[in-house]
Amino acid sequence: MLAVFVAVAAFAAGYAYAAAAVKTYQVTGPVLEVRSDAVVVKKGSDNWEIAKDASTKVTGDLKVGAKVKIQYRMTAAEIEVQPAAATTTKKKK
Repeated sequence: MLAVFVAVAAFAAGYAYAAAAVKTYQVTGPVLEVRSDAVVVKKGSDNWEIAKDASTKVTGDLKVGAKVKIQYRMTAAEIEVQPAAATTTKKKK
């Protein structure tokens, strides 16, 4: 089973304009688990863990077994740039 974690971030008012250009994705499936910080949804044979917070809009009764459609955005939590690999040159004989 593959667990996929996708962070759903709340955007501040000043950041909302820039966030509007970010692509929105969707996952649909039955709810396996509901926590204060996340919802776990079955997508095919995978379990998708989608983060949520107090600003996440929930319409209806969110509970285990309910079929849901979740709209989410992918946002980076951290980006670490790796050093470029050293290149080697071969000498001609």
